[in-house]
Formats: sequence, structure tokens, C-alpha cells
Amino acid sequence: MNLTVLAASGRTGLALTREALRRGHTVTAIARDPRRIALPGSPGLRTVAADVEDPATIAAVVDADSVVLSGLGTGRAGTLLAGAKAVVAAGPRRIIWLGAYGTGQSAGAAGAAAGVLPKLLGDRLGDKVEADDTILAAGGTVFHAGLLADGPESPRRRTVGLAAAPPLDFEAKITRETVAAAMLDEAETPRFPGAVALALTS
Repeated sequence: MNLTVLAASGRTGLALTREALRRGHTVTAIARDPRRIALPGSPGLRTVAADVEDPATIAAVVDADSVVLSGLGTGRAGTLLAGAKAVVAAGPRRIIWLGAYGTGQSAGAAGAAAGVLPKLLGDRLGDKVEADDTILAAGGTVFHAGLLADGPESPRRRTVGLAAAPPLDFEAKITRETVAAAMLDEAETPRFPGAVALALTS
């Protein structure tokens, strides 16, 4: 499968790119500075300079055959929504987007702990919610997860819909490699189109 990874120079984007290549996919890895995509050369890897805040650069890479996976983090307010709009406008076949558990549609499932997120995220919270909603309205899948950490993929990983989501637990971190594997599963076998999915390790 031909996959396009946004923010491929970040830690989650690198995890997505590594896992996609390990599974034998070809990857177009996008970053503002492709030199920062710290991966060895591979016949299946193409690195491209593009910026989600410049829709023309995204449209030059993403097309109707693209399956896009986003590793975009919170960044500054406005970046996520700009990225979501740019990707949707480019018209890819599928979008698998990284969100945060306890925001937007998952706030109710997350429970009381989600109440601290407005303080933690500030003006970036609205950006995350609007970006998620933009992707969902286009039929994409939004992956929510708890606090991200570095480390290997968990052998106990699973993906559930919001109806089966446990309360948000800030002590239960999940590795980027685990979330990347869950997002790649969705790219290969869609289970949650147009919905929020939650990556878990228990």
C-alpha cells in the first residue's frame, strides 16, 4: 500500500514511518525539513518537503489514491486545523488522524480526568477539536490515546470504539510505537471510518 505520513520528522511520525516500512508499505514521508526525518534510506521511502499550513504543498503530494496518516502534535494553535483542512481539500482515499483522548467526541467517555485538559492545552484545545471534527466529517478515522511515551510496541495493544473506552488515566501511558501500529492496522483493515477509535494497552 502507498501511504503518506504527515509530520514524519516528529517522534510519532517517525514511529508511523518505521512501522509502515517494516510492514512492507511504500511511504511518502512529509516534513517541513525532510533532512530531519531520521531514518535510514530505503527503496520504499520517499521524503518530501511540505507544510500543512501551505495547502498547495500538501495538494502537490496527496491525491485521490493516497492513504494519509498524521503524526501531527499539538504545536501552536491553528496548526492542526490548517493541516486537517489541507488534507481533506487534497481529497485522499483515506485519512487516519492522531487526536488526544479526552478531547472533543471522547471527552464524555474519558470522564472526570478530561476536565484538566483545557488548562493543559489552553487555546490548542479548540484547534484539536475542530481538526478532529473536520477529519470525521470527511469520513476519516481519528485515533485518540492517552499520554504518549517512548518505548516499544505493547504486545497487549488493542483498539476500541468510544462505547468501550475506559476512563482517562494519566498514569497509564501508551507508547508512540503502539499507537503507530494501531493506526497502521486501521490503514490496512478499516474498522472505524468516520469515527473516533481509542488505542489501548490493556
